[in-house]
Amino acid sequence: MKIALLSVFYPYRGGIAQFSAMLYRALEEEHQVKAFTFSRQYPNFLFPGSSQYVTENDNADKIPAERTLDSVNPMSFRRTAKKINAFAPDLFISQYWMTFFGPATGGVQKRLAKGVKRIGILHNVIPHEKKIFDNFANKSFLKHNEGFVVLSDAVLKDLLSIRPNAKYLRIDHPVYNHFGKKLKKEEALKKLKLSSNKKQLLFFGFIREYKGLDILLNSLKNLPEDYELIIAGEIYGSFKKYQDIIDSANLNSRVHLFNKYIADGEVATYFSAADVCILPYKGATQSGITAIAHHFDVPIIATDVGGLKETVEHERTGLIVQPNEKELKEAIELIFIDERLQKFSVAIGASKIENSWNNFAKKVIEFSNRI
Repeated sequence: MKIALLSVFYPYRGGIAQFSAMLYRALEEEHQVKAFTFSRQYPNFLFPGSSQYVTENDNADKIPAERTLDSVNPMSFRRTAKKINAFAPDLFISQYWMTFFGPATGGVQKRLAKGVKRIGILHNVIPHEKKIFDNFANKSFLKHNEGFVVLSDAVLKDLLSIRPNAKYLRIDHPVYNHFGKKLKKEEALKKLKLSSNKKQLLFFGFIREYKGLDILLNSLKNLPEDYELIIAGEIYGSFKKYQDIIDSANLNSRVHLFNKYIADGEVATYFSAADVCILPYKGATQSGITAIAHHFDVPIIATDVGGLKETVEHERTGLIVQPNEKELKEAIELIFIDERLQKFSVAIGASKIENSWNNFAKKVIEFSNRI
């Protein structure tokens, strides 16, 4: 098949870029694939982080994507579609994770040549942080696809609330496998200058309101002194609310903040240092963090919101709790009892084969042949 992929690729950074790169590599093993990406992803004044781009120290996969789509310039929608049509693909696959990109991606899709099958991989449909233009953007994107790939039941429910007769493939998020091997825990702790005789909890990824870091911090203050928290990720917005909890509960010696974008080459260090990864989200569809944790065989405690419980099997690969500090505190204590950490880690290792990128790509192709 000739397949065109439209998404975020190198030199942009983040989970969607990583997902897209892994999909590209899996598809190119059996198909002719061409990647298209943004000439401008966000106007700088709309981007909440420090940078949209990878750094020299980030060993991101340099997918040879053509930078052609400007998210806020309608003239580029036509130009991008023209370049994709010149490639003459049999199948067009786009990623959809924020409604902001609905008009741009939809503007490309509707200009594709007749006969090109169009599939959207949906990471989110109804966003965590709602905007006034969400309904318009969703319609702009969703109506120009013949089929959809959804990564959680929560996203599927959102899709069907807008497109009740949508053709879809429901499949789990594949396990990331490009972050390298797990380090010895002592080595990872030494790199991070952390104590080796503490129980290390990990909160990983961009820090946003809906991710519930405040719930986790309020749980930590009721845990014994030998529980510590690694916070690794760039802050989107203000950290003041979280710092107030840390200061008021005298947690400064137990909370280790790494306020930066974590480059691919550094990810292994944080997950190798952690005993358990915590996802205390207040709302979610699914999270790519679970796929990273599973790569490193790190058990997860996640809240029962959205699709998180679909990728964390309660009492097999982790624990699922309600999004409140009391239940989270009890789950954190529980996971260190009766060798749960070791048992969960073994179970995660056994489940990774099914969630490989090659299996994911194969199922997407099979689905495209049915629609």
